[in-house]
Amino acid sequence: MTGVTALILAGVLTGCVAPASKPSATAAVQRCKAENQMQQTTLYFGLNRPAGKAITAQEWQQFVDGDVTPRFRDGLTVFDARGQWLGNDGHVAREASKALMLIHSADAQSEKNIEALRGVYKSRFAQESVMRVDQPVCVQF
Repeated sequence: MTGVTALILAGVLTGCVAPASKPSATAAVQRCKAENQMQQTTLYFGLNRPAGKAITAQEWQQFVDGDVTPRFRDGLTVFDARGQWLGNDGHVAREASKALMLIHSADAQSEKNIEALRGVYKSRFAQESVMRVDQPVCVQF
């Protein structure tokens, strides 16, 4: 009877193998060819001024055309976003936003250009911050 129990137990335990996990994004980038490894930076720009009217579509486009595109000539992507947070007063705050996605080399010039964009936007439109999210990516054209 112990031989049968051992066989049953072995059969049950065979089904208990942990499923193979999906490779992480970092692992995928590590397997990427060197010439395809790049950096993705997404910047989030609020469209409300602390005092006064919201940043207009025309003002936003002038910023993209005059400040962003000359620094990132190979292209960029802009999409609409909606920010939301809980204020210190307990009220939910919402703000129309723009997200700007840049795919670029991980180099000093790109870093300088990104930080310049953040600084220009904060200064020009009286913004407290511009959120930045970076991640390595594998890019193929």
